[in-house]
Amino acid sequence: MGRPGLNRRQLLATAGGLAVAGSFGFAALGTGADALASGADTRVRYWNLFSGGDGYNMIAMLNAFRKDHPDMAVKDSTLQWGSPFYTKLAMAAAGNRAPDLGVMHMGRVTGFSPGRLLDAWDVDLLARYGVRKQDFNPQLWNRGVIDGKLYAVPLDSHVQLCFYRKDVLKKAGLLGDDGRMVPVTSTDEWFDVLKEAKKATKRGLQTIGIWNSDQNFQWWFFVAFYTQLGGTWFNDADTEVTFDTDKATQVLEFLRRHITDGYAIPSFGGTASAEQFVNGSPFVWEGNWSVPVYDTAKIDYGATPLPPVFGRPATHAESHAFVLPHQSDRGGPANEGAHQLAAYIVRHAQQWALGGHIPAYRPVLSTAAYKKMSPQNEYVSAMDHQATEPKVWFAGSTGILAQRVGPVIVSSTMGSAKPETAARRMQSELTRLLASKNPMDGKTAAQGGAVA
Repeated sequence: MGRPGLNRRQLLATAGGLAVAGSFGFAALGTGADALASGADTRVRYWNLFSGGDGYNMIAMLNAFRKDHPDMAVKDSTLQWGSPFYTKLAMAAAGNRAPDLGVMHMGRVTGFSPGRLLDAWDVDLLARYGVRKQDFNPQLWNRGVIDGKLYAVPLDSHVQLCFYRKDVLKKAGLLGDDGRMVPVTSTDEWFDVLKEAKKATKRGLQTIGIWNSDQNFQWWFFVAFYTQLGGTWFNDADTEVTFDTDKATQVLEFLRRHITDGYAIPSFGGTASAEQFVNGSPFVWEGNWSVPVYDTAKIDYGATPLPPVFGRPATHAESHAFVLPHQSDRGGPANEGAHQLAAYIVRHAQQWALGGHIPAYRPVLSTAAYKKMSPQNEYVSAMDHQATEPKVWFAGSTGILAQRVGPVIVSSTMGSAKPETAARRMQSELTRLLASKNPMDGKTAAQGGAVA
């Protein structure tokens, strides 16, 4: 439970995705093995966690790089998504067996002991290959900066979205003249939209899927709406919890209301929400990685950032980023090759956008080809309204923070705990985590520095 992309992988399997996954597996094993045996001047070992459609797109970009750089051999390996990936990457870095290049979620970088398990990027070398700070959203770029050094180069921003069925919303009178969902700026407006959409929904279908029993999705939605309210987590020194339980209660009550008012059916959590959407449910909230799923289903749909119901636009965002796992002898051709490979993929992320992700490299966003991509062109603004987790060692995708507070949010959404009680429990968990030590280096958040 809680694996983002579970719906994507399951649905792709029923829509031809098994062929994609199979071809990806062959490419990862066969091409990589051939790379080590080739006579190329430079070899770069690269670990990632991309499977399914993302894996297919990454392989396409790697093959394009190989074609353009025949003197460089890339040995790419795909490891199991989530905690297993991070555990293996940490062990490899600690044991001096790390690959030359790796991928991480940006939110995990702070907790990965930068300087000990990660090496800093050579920004001058990156610039030589066309990657410069000014070509990225400043907030996104600075998430990879720890103690003044760059430890992560962003590839994308992947965000939580409000997917909607245009056919149902048109019937309900909820589409504007531009063919997009009518704008929403308050909770009252949002529930009015749901009320009208429900009238146009086929019997047996829920009005909206919100992954109500999934701890990761519920946490991501909470981060978005809590950020819309201007909520904070810790002080600048990471020594005190500044979590606002009143604002948290507002968010929890909002999420819970989708069930109590009958718009989300409790038993339709997880992949059932995506299946309901394909079958005609007007709304579902989930990550942009579901774009290929709905494209494959050939339904008339759109996607917008999560509605700014509390006035301030903000939708949860994470980022895949390139990192340099620590090597005691890092340098030479392999290190330069890692910089060159990462820069190439970042600059050629048009292919990556097919998976729904927003390319981090802003020049890609300004191309005519990207502007024609739908629904990507509808939610690209999410890049400038990112709601991210606090920059502390226990945050990030599949991190301890989501594991601790996610179930608390679910208990409120599903009705086993009152919102105000859940908010206080969240505050208690944040207090405990702030005082705990990172097992990577034995330091608390305050001792780790983690300042951009």
